Amino acid sequence: MDDTAGDAALYRRRFVALALSLALAVGAGLLFLQFGLADGLDIMDVVRSALIFGSTFWLAWGAVQGLWGLMWRQPDLPRVEGPIRGRTAILVPVYNEDPVVTFARVAAMDASLAALGMTDRFDFAILSDTRNDTIAAAERKWFLHLLAERAGTGRIFYRRRANNTGKKAGNVEDFFTRSGAAYDYALILDADSLMEGATIVEMVRRMEAVPDMGLLQSLPKIIRATSRFGRSQQFSASFFSPVFARGLALMAGRTGPFWGHNALVRVQAFAASCGLPALSGQPPFGGHILSHDYVEAALLARNNWLVRLDPDLEGSYEEGPENIVDFAKRDRRWCQGNLQHSRLIGAPGLRRWSRFVFLQGILSYVAPLLWILFILASIVAPLFVPAPDYFPEPYLLFPVFPSDQASKAIGLAIGVFGLLLLPKLMIALEAAVTGRAKPFGGSLSGLVSTLWELVLSSLIAPIMLMYTTRSVLQVLMRLDAGWPPNNRGDGTLTLADAWANARWITVGGGIGLAATWWLAPVLVLWMLPVALPMILAPVLLSWTSRPGSRRVLRTGTEVETPPVVARHDAILADWQRLTTAETEQTA
Repeated sequence: MDDTAGDAALYRRRFVALALSLALAVGAGLLFLQFGLADGLDIMDVVRSALIFGSTFWLAWGAVQGLWGLMWRQPDLPRVEGPIRGRTAILVPVYNEDPVVTFARVAAMDASLAALGMTDRFDFAILSDTRNDTIAAAERKWFLHLLAERAGTGRIFYRRRANNTGKKAGNVEDFFTRSGAAYDYALILDADSLMEGATIVEMVRRMEAVPDMGLLQSLPKIIRATSRFGRSQQFSASFFSPVFARGLALMAGRTGPFWGHNALVRVQAFAASCGLPALSGQPPFGGHILSHDYVEAALLARNNWLVRLDPDLEGSYEEGPENIVDFAKRDRRWCQGNLQHSRLIGAPGLRRWSRFVFLQGILSYVAPLLWILFILASIVAPLFVPAPDYFPEPYLLFPVFPSDQASKAIGLAIGVFGLLLLPKLMIALEAAVTGRAKPFGGSLSGLVSTLWELVLSSLIAPIMLMYTTRSVLQVLMRLDAGWPPNNRGDGTLTLADAWANARWITVGGGIGLAATWWLAPVLVLWMLPVALPMILAPVLLSWTSRPGSRRVLRTGTEVETPPVVARHDAILADWQRLTTAETEQTA
């Protein structure tokens, strides 16, 4: 699916992955059609079969990528030893963030670089898009404190834009326009990013060794999660994601992903390739491009720059939402950005793989909607089925009953759940065999954590399904999500908060279960795993937002605190004590 010539193995991997995913999807659709034939094929059987096909294809595609990640690894690239030649700007975009926490991250990363004797090749640029004047005043204050503490005059910079045109992409573009010519490379971070100095240096070495590399993406691990939901995401990012990322990298070849942060770019390539236009029309499909990172990766590849994901890069960290509500708010923006790519999928000059990546992003949000439609279609299907005729031939003495197709329905359900569960179980086995499970508490602990993560993700999946479906419908109704700031820190939800955010899901689950009981009582048992979590959504939202046992879902960063994280903790503690002392003096 790529326009570059020569890599026959890459094409084979893509072809086999696509063929296998389509075969599984077609098999699921045909199996459901056979199930429908038992009582006479009707229009709803065809509709549901098509929905099963679309949903199963997306599940199979993800499972195959995990399988590829277990089977192969992409070849290593060369690296440059000795002194680093180029200069790198480390970009820290901020938007209404707590400057004490954020600037302490800059201090920690600078200290990590200083420990390697590498500060002379790296500058920091704090790029503020903050709209709150009180926070902006605090940013200026803590910037001066940062300079005094790190002796960073001339290497650490701060500026605040008067207008935040283009959001984060516009913020970064503004830096490249004004100051990019002074640097060879730029490390693009988020406000919650942390990276070891050794990792930053290693990324620069890899880029200097490959002159046509335009972007190098690391695989960030989530840290500092405390809630059940947050720690589940943290475990997944550390335990499962490296394998799926290897599969993704193998499939992408030279046309890899960009996730918007914790990635190194070649300034010349990025500045020349990645100017983003404002799309015609109003948001959500018009206006500034929200999911700009995917587009920037596609534009770099269009200009023949290598875009590469290296999951083996350790020491790259971020923080994640601590509850489902905050996750859903962030996901709402991503949903709008991905569906906006429908305007770009036919843009001239793009690699075919880049177009397919846009399609994948769209499918990632359409697939949950297909599952919802399948459930609704199954509930109303009995209205389209004619009354059974037990005496199809005249003068028959005994009735003719339809053949029992329950085995096909059970087989289909097992297959669908297998696509969800099997890749993670295989990853747990791989981690046990290779020793990769050791930082997670060992093989048994890794398996227990995997099973617990599967249980937890199964419980919250119907809730996430509803939030995603609402996001898609809002975009289709032309409702703009905007760019709300991320909620960091304690994410505990009271039952009242959870009820306020999920009562519509509870009502929807109750109505769905009642409709199933009335229209299709035979499906009630099948609906319970979906309907009960929806009905209990406020309880699950509140429960998963609270701290859980640390005996499961353990990660290596919890067993041994990474050096840059420890530095940040120490610096932040000192700065917060200073803040407390200043508050007491003014009280």
